Amino acid sequence: MEYVSSDRKLLPYGMMNFEDIRLDNYYYVDKTSFIPLIEQSDRFFFFIRPRRFGKSLTLNMLQYYYDVRTKDKFDSLFGDLYIGKHPTKDRNSYLVIKLNFSGITGELHNYRKSLDEHCRIVFDYFCDVYADYLPEGIKEKMAEKDGAVSQFEYLFTECARVNQKIYLFIDEYDHFTNTILSDVDSLNRYTDETHKEGYLRTFFNKIKSGTDSSIKRCFITGVSPVTMDDLTSGFNIGWNISTDYQFNMMLGFSESDVREMFQYYKDAGQLKGDVEAMITEMKPWYDNYCFAKESLTRDPKMFNCDMVFYYLRNYMNLDKAPEQMIDPNTRTDYNKMKKLIQLDHLDGDRKGVLRKITEEGEIVTTLATTFPASQITDPELFPSLLFYYGMLTITATRGNYLVLSIPNNNVRKQYYEYLLEEYQRQNKKYINLNDLGLMFYDMSYDGKWREALEFIAHAYKDNSSVRSMIEGERNIQGFFTAYLSVSAYYLVAPEVELNHGFCDMF
Repeated sequence: MEYVSSDRKLLPYGMMNFEDIRLDNYYYVDKTSFIPLIEQSDRFFFFIRPRRFGKSLTLNMLQYYYDVRTKDKFDSLFGDLYIGKHPTKDRNSYLVIKLNFSGITGELHNYRKSLDEHCRIVFDYFCDVYADYLPEGIKEKMAEKDGAVSQFEYLFTECARVNQKIYLFIDEYDHFTNTILSDVDSLNRYTDETHKEGYLRTFFNKIKSGTDSSIKRCFITGVSPVTMDDLTSGFNIGWNISTDYQFNMMLGFSESDVREMFQYYKDAGQLKGDVEAMITEMKPWYDNYCFAKESLTRDPKMFNCDMVFYYLRNYMNLDKAPEQMIDPNTRTDYNKMKKLIQLDHLDGDRKGVLRKITEEGEIVTTLATTFPASQITDPELFPSLLFYYGMLTITATRGNYLVLSIPNNNVRKQYYEYLLEEYQRQNKKYINLNDLGLMFYDMSYDGKWREALEFIAHAYKDNSSVRSMIEGERNIQGFFTAYLSVSAYYLVAPEVELNHGFCDMF
């Protein structure tokens, strides 16, 4: 049995608490060098990134850096990190309010009650932990106010009265919005809540008024810019840094980050095998994200950090890559995203956009930085929505246009699953995927290819509705790639460039 160092850092898979990671000896990829850049850029930020990219951990790290209560922990939390050696004057100088909208119920008929309850809990905690910095009796007087809007106004007004600065963090600000918008019939009701005198709009208006008082900094994260555009007239001071090249690498891992991490665990005796071979195996699955046009020639492509931890944990435990390269824990995220993407059942031109991306691997378009919910089913904006969800990434430019491509095999299999579900819905004769899966096993292990391929071919022939749905020269290609993706034994890619030209299906 190999010796494993007792002080080896633990793997922080799924962890979002910065203090636990730092004090309990977990591995941390240092992102604190972005703190001075954030301070120099602006005071109020919107930052959009796909799920599983470390947004919540980054917000939590910023909380500990700026919180006046954690001043005594600064050296233990940040001492050996970039910001510990290059601290800014604002460190540990704010009272911190952290709102997390992920727990707010999404239904329109009761989201206000849920928002009020979440804010009440957070505001009560704020009054308790900062009691030494706040006027006496503030908690009891705040409790007399009705609802989150009134309570928040009272809170930041009282903080201003005693010259205390607030740093406001809002994580997953669009969570319940995305849930509401999974039903196209909710669009009109949603618009009422984000426009005119709707409660959500009023809440963000109140934040805006607080920036003239004691709210000195604000950092808001989410996965889509839909809500942002609907609220900008109510909260038009926030700078959207999502596609700014300076912050392209603030979340996710570069290849050098991954190599250093893997080498650390190999040197610690916890990881066997060749590090370069592991990275080569992972890259097609988790790499290739770029969020800013200017970063194409400046920065390395980024890995999805949660997927890297998922792969590494499996290799450390079993000395091999996961049988499923896609983390099963992402299924919930995928289902949430699918509801929004299929909001209008992909009727009309949006279906053609999705099919084009799936079959060609890319689309040439412009990138919308924000757009209102009323335009969420616009086919011209559809590629932008897919970009923010991490389903497309920037790979090249073509004049004033961007080439947005499927970033990796992880995402490509999700596209194939969209097609597969659509084909199954359209089919007059349902295809038994379990039977097909067994045929793929026989094909991959015993070389019995004819039965599986003829099975798919006959299914295509028997379904005229499918053939009419996927008109064009790539109709057979799209059908075959969708069903071949059911198998874990093959990776299917369209239009792969080989030395003699392009292969229709590789």
